[in-house]
Amino acid sequence: MSFFHFFSFDATERNARTAVSRMQVLKTRLPEWMQDWLEVIIPGSQILLILFAAWLLQRTLRRLVRRASAHYQLPNELVVPVNGLIRWIIIASALLLVLERMGVSATVLWTAFTGFATVGAVAFFAAWSVLSNLFCALLIFTVRPFKIGDYIEVLDTAEKPGAIGRVVDINLLYTTLEDHGATSGHVAWLQIPNALVFQRVVRRFQGVPPPPAPPTPPATAADAVGNASPAAPTPVTPGPFNTPRY
Repeated sequence: MSFFHFFSFDATERNARTAVSRMQVLKTRLPEWMQDWLEVIIPGSQILLILFAAWLLQRTLRRLVRRASAHYQLPNELVVPVNGLIRWIIIASALLLVLERMGVSATVLWTAFTGFATVGAVAFFAAWSVLSNLFCALLIFTVRPFKIGDYIEVLDTAEKPGAIGRVVDINLLYTTLEDHGATSGHVAWLQIPNALVFQRVVRRFQGVPPPPAPPTPPATAADAVGNASPAAPTPVTPGPFNTPRY
């Protein structure tokens, strides 16, 4: 055992002895009928204090999330899951502290925590595609590379044309575009995953983009014959039978 481990263990043991001695002094100064309830009152007070601190922390964080959503104009579809995640994290932490105050072994709590953390990590990697879309939706709402009503084009590269249209909706999974290349009288929607938007080049237009060029019809055999240039005459080599006579 190193010196630092021995020093920390000695300090912990000394603090425990001090707490026990103070508890004994407090018992001697209290009435006899209250001494029997002292072991219940102190843990109960600690549990109430933990619950109050958890409630206060949750209320404060919810207020911060509400202010952030009002500042960045975040939709309710994104604010509600964030509030739920914060609430469950605070509840789980408070529950672990309450169980520790009730006498549950710290080893048991740590084993349970590592087990839940392992299951959560496996679920995280299994749902990585969905979670990446959620995270990219958060970036779209905060960074604002585009907004609803803008005309954008999602490109594979800067040279190749891609999906182009007007942004009509942004949710937690998809960015929906009104297809700009659809024929007149027909409305088509393009749903692009949010993660794909951040993996591609996005071209943002100032106003309405120009209409797409009409597709070139395939050339037929008749067009090929009509557009073919006349063949050059074959040169004739003079011989004994085709020599001109004057």
